[in-house]
Amino acid sequence: MRQAIAAMTYVVSDYDDAIEFFVEKLGFELVEDICLDQEQPGKRWVLVRPKGAAGCSLLLAKAADESQMSAVGNQSGGRVFLFLNTDDFWRDYKAMQARGVVFEESPREEGYGTVAVFVDLYGNKWDLIEPKNPSA
Repeated sequence: MRQAIAAMTYVVSDYDDAIEFFVEKLGFELVEDICLDQEQPGKRWVLVRPKGAAGCSLLLAKAADESQMSAVGNQSGGRVFLFLNTDDFWRDYKAMQARGVVFEESPREEGYGTVAVFVDLYGNKWDLIEPKNPSA
């Protein structure tokens, strides 16, 4: 048997702002953007993922009530939420900085690779990592 996580929900306050951040700032690709007006007016099925990646996508889900809005920017309780692996840390670090991505720290070497924490448009923390063992 083979299973894989295809997507994970990422709660946003606005579809278009989130798409712009992921595509323009992080260099992700927009996989799908489908209006689901029959279910709820304004609801969309929006998937983004790193360019060239075949793995998990993020399903951008617009917050529909106060409870969901409280999760925007705090999806992991202030801890690093997502880990973006790269095959060239310095290329991506410099490109992301040039596009306005805010890093909370200087890059550092860890036992698992080169890493730096950045924040997304809502303040969620991410690690940009070039693993020492790319197959891990």
